[in-house]
Amino acid sequence: MGKPTGFMEYSRVEREAVSPKERIKNFDEFHLPLPEEERSKQAARCMECGVPFCQSGLLIGGMTSGCPLHNLVPEWNDLLYTGNMQQALKRLLKTNNFPEFTSRVCPAPCEAACTCNLNGKPVTIKENEMGIIEYGYESGMIKPAPPLIRTGKKVAVIGSGPSGLAAADQLNKRGHSVTVFEKNDRIGGLLMYGIPNMKLDKKVVERKQKLMEEEGIVFVTNANVGKEVAADQILKEFDAVLLACGAGNPRDIDAPGRDASGIYFAVDYLKSVTKSLLDSRFLDKQAIGAKGKNVVVIGGGDTGNDCVGTAIRQGAKSVLQLEMMPKPPEKRLESNPWPEWPKVLKTDYGQEEAIAVFGKDPRVYQTTVKEFLKDKSGAINKLKLIKLEPQKDEKTGRIRMVEVAGSETVIDADLVLIAAGFLGCEKYTPDAFKAELTPRMNVATEFNSYRTRNKKVFTAGDMHRGQSLVVWAIHEGREAAKQIDESLMGYSNL
Repeated sequence: MGKPTGFMEYSRVEREAVSPKERIKNFDEFHLPLPEEERSKQAARCMECGVPFCQSGLLIGGMTSGCPLHNLVPEWNDLLYTGNMQQALKRLLKTNNFPEFTSRVCPAPCEAACTCNLNGKPVTIKENEMGIIEYGYESGMIKPAPPLIRTGKKVAVIGSGPSGLAAADQLNKRGHSVTVFEKNDRIGGLLMYGIPNMKLDKKVVERKQKLMEEEGIVFVTNANVGKEVAADQILKEFDAVLLACGAGNPRDIDAPGRDASGIYFAVDYLKSVTKSLLDSRFLDKQAIGAKGKNVVVIGGGDTGNDCVGTAIRQGAKSVLQLEMMPKPPEKRLESNPWPEWPKVLKTDYGQEEAIAVFGKDPRVYQTTVKEFLKDKSGAINKLKLIKLEPQKDEKTGRIRMVEVAGSETVIDADLVLIAAGFLGCEKYTPDAFKAELTPRMNVATEFNSYRTRNKKVFTAGDMHRGQSLVVWAIHEGREAAKQIDESLMGYSNL
C-alpha cells in the first residue's frame, strides 16, 4: 500500500499551525492544509504491512490500539497517494460516518499503532483522513443520497452526539424513518458544546446536519426526553428507540468550600462559551468569563486542555492545570511497548498556548485540592492544594495516590473549572424508559448486546460503555443500528 519505499524516502510532515500568540486572538481552527503534492507524499509513507495494526481496534492492556472503526487505512492511503480521490472517499466512508469529526478531535490510536512507530514517526493518518473528506466536500463529490425505498418503520434516537448520529445515519440509509431528539438548542451533543470551536468548527457539524436532513433524517431540538418530552409517547409512536444521551454526570471534587461561587464543571463552562460565540459572537455576555482572572483547571485530560485554551482566549490573568497522577515519561518505557497506546507526555494546543503566553507549562502533577477558600461574599478566591505520592495497596496490589503530610500550599483562584471526567449517564432518561443501570451508572444490556430489557429500547455510546473516544461512540452507534435493524426486519444488511 502506498509507495513500498515511501517511509524511507519521505519524512513525516504535519500541517502547519498558526503561532500560539496569534491563534489565541480568536476561536477559529488554526491548522493550515498541506499542498496536494505533499499530502500525496505523506500517504506514500504508508507501508505494505503484513498486519496493519492501524485498523485493528484492539484493547491491549485496557487501552485502545488501532482504530475501533476498523478504518481501511492502508487502502485509502494508497488511493490518496495515486490520486484516486473518488475511490479513497468511498473506502473512507465505508467504515466511518463522520471523518470530518474524527480527523479533528480523535487522539488517533491508529497512528499510535502504525508500524512506522517502531523505528521512526507514524504516517499522518488523521491528517490524510481530513484531506480526503474535505476534498470530497470541496469537489462536490459528497451529495445527499436519500434511500430509494422506505421500510415503513420508525426509529427514535434520543441524543445527537456521535453515537446517536452514527446510528441515525445507518438506519436512515437502510430506509427506516429516523427522528433524532436533542435536549439542547443545537445538534451535535458534545461535538457541538463540549469541544471548543478552535478544535472543531461548528460549521463542520452544521454542514453534516444539513446533509443528513436532506437525506431524510428529522432533527428535533430543545426536546429533553424524560422531562419535557414523555417517554411513553415516544414508545407509542416509534417502532424502536435508541438511548444515546452520553455520560452527562460529571465527577465532582469533594472538598470543604465546594459551595463557593465561581466553581464550574468544565462541560458547563465550555458550553457557555461556545453557545455565546454562536449566538452573538459574545455580545450577549452569557459566557462564563475568565478575563483578568486566576484560572485553575482541575483535571489533566483533553477536556482540561480545552479549558486552558479557552480561558487563554478569554484573557485569563493566569492558568494552572492540576493533575493527580505523576508526570508521564517523555519516551515509551519498556513496560509500554508498541503497539500499545503510548503512555508518554503530550503537550497539547492549550498547554502550548499557556507556555507561549505565561512562559511555563500550566500543568502541576501529583497535586489536588484540599480546600476551596471563599471571600466574604462566598466567592472562590484561593485554593489550598496538597501534594500526592503513589503508594501500593498491600491488599489489592494497586497503586493509589495518597496525600503527603505537611505539603499544603495556598494559591490565588478566581475561577475554578472541574474537568475530572464523568460518572456515567444522567438517570432521568433511562428511568423514563424503565431501563436498568449498572453499578457504574451505564445503561444495562446483555453481554455483546445493545438492547435493554425493554425489547423496543436500545442504547449506545458513552451511555452504554461509559466515557470514551468519539471513534468508540461511532462504532457503538453503528453496531446498535445493526441490532435495531435486525429486530425490525428479521435480518440486516448494514
